Amino acid sequence: MSAAFRTRVLVAEDEEFTLNLLREILSDANYEVIAVNTITGAIEAIKEFDPHAVVTDLNFGINAPNGADLLNLLDAERPWIGKVILTSHASANLALPRGTELPKNVIYLVKSELETIAALSNAVQDSIAQINDKSPRQATESNRIAISESQGEILRMIAEGYTNAAIATQLGTSLRATEALVQRTFLALGLKSHEDFNSRILAVRMWLEDKVVIR
Repeated sequence: MSAAFRTRVLVAEDEEFTLNLLREILSDANYEVIAVNTITGAIEAIKEFDPHAVVTDLNFGINAPNGADLLNLLDAERPWIGKVILTSHASANLALPRGTELPKNVIYLVKSELETIAALSNAVQDSIAQINDKSPRQATESNRIAISESQGEILRMIAEGYTNAAIATQLGTSLRATEALVQRTFLALGLKSHEDFNSRILAVRMWLEDKVVIR
């Protein structure tokens, strides 16, 4: 007797606990799962595993290929594969370099809003069934602080550990102009200078806790 068919899902996530948890959750839901912790590893695994769907985080560290790189590669070379983003960020702009775009047929899930295992399973199935859908589900603002795209880029670089001088180099602006941009970003987040608090750390915490969205 032949083995029962199981939908194949590849999971890409750089945080080990989350990676193992997703592998267990999807395996228990009767998916055949391969889990990898880098985009390079995902690209290699896809060649042999040939998944029906890919579930990926967005940010895999500084100067590393990101989830958008993976999904855009799939969109170009294997458009029949379902694409699901599972991330901590309500806006992809907060996790990706400026100007990076996602394929249109992507299902976007925010980790803090994922309430049930069934919701993840449904997203996987929907991504496969709707690969030609050009209207992706968008993250909502949902009581988050909305900031501009340029402020989101500043916040992303702060969260990655860049100093103001390094941000100035990345943006091609003067240090003084960059310091002003950083301060305006803090103000947009509702963070004012205070001797008892470090605005930089508080801003990063807001970024990590999914309290910010790009408008």
